[in-house]
Amino acid sequence: MLLISALQQLNALAPERAEAEFLKCCGCRNWTRALTDARPFADPDALFRAADDLWWALSEEDWLEAFRAHPKIGEQKAAEAQPEQAQDWSAQEQSGVHDAAMETKAALAAGNQEYEERFGFIFIVCATGRTSEQMLAILHERLQNDPRTELRVAAEEQRKITRLRLEKLLNQ
Repeated sequence: MLLISALQQLNALAPERAEAEFLKCCGCRNWTRALTDARPFADPDALFRAADDLWWALSEEDWLEAFRAHPKIGEQKAAEAQPEQAQDWSAQEQSGVHDAAMETKAALAAGNQEYEERFGFIFIVCATGRTSEQMLAILHERLQNDPRTELRVAAEEQRKITRLRLEKLLNQ
């Protein structure tokens, strides 16, 4: 019942406020505008379906904009400004890195740099529930991808993050 009430509130927001709320979930402005325009949503599943459909309809540049709104794994500051709530969520999502061994943190930093040099964007992974060692293993595995494949993999990871954040938005 709480989700429906939160969804009704989200449906009723002025467009600028709705966009600001959705921006907490995904740093792509075209996505936030499109999702705002797709309101009202009958239920949370309709919101999630629309979010996914709109995400996959975006351009690669839109995806890259969303990626830039995330801090690198192991860091706290994104390349582009984030809403405070998004910063808090990023910190929670990356909590598996906070207590990592110094060697693991150093390996993540080096891997982040190698990844960004290879693909031209930050390593993005749905970090919720993952340890720093798991994220490091995923990073090394994904460094083997070709650039086109990796962009799609990163976009899917962003979609997962967005879904989790939409759920958090509805549960506030």
